[in-house]
Amino acid sequence: MIKKISKNVNRQKRHIRIRKIVEGTAERPRLNVYRSNTAIYVQIIDDVKQTTLISARSQETGLKGSNIESAKAVGKLIAEKALAKGVKSVVFDRSGYLYHGRIKALAEAAREAGLQF
Repeated sequence: MIKKISKNVNRQKRHIRIRKIVEGTAERPRLNVYRSNTAIYVQIIDDVKQTTLISARSQETGLKGSNIESAKAVGKLIAEKALAKGVKSVVFDRSGYLYHGRIKALAEAAREAGLQF
């Protein structure tokens, strides 16, 4: 009998594999994305100092739900906060999620707002 593994367990395994490679520094911190059924959370992290520099979430935008529109708003918000703090370039960490839908919308909105990755 084959034991079925959940999508989230597979995502967490992909995330561990990705994190072996992707690392944020002071010059180029890591842009981490977490997506839930109700919200989207984004952090800009300096892995060398192990600190979160900037964070944003979909509840801050005033939009309800975790959809593409709120993902775009969060991407724009995190880019504005990052540029205000002097962070221009980041390493994108999609946390094992496929680069599609909400994750893609967030990344493209952050790029359009001036963040480089």
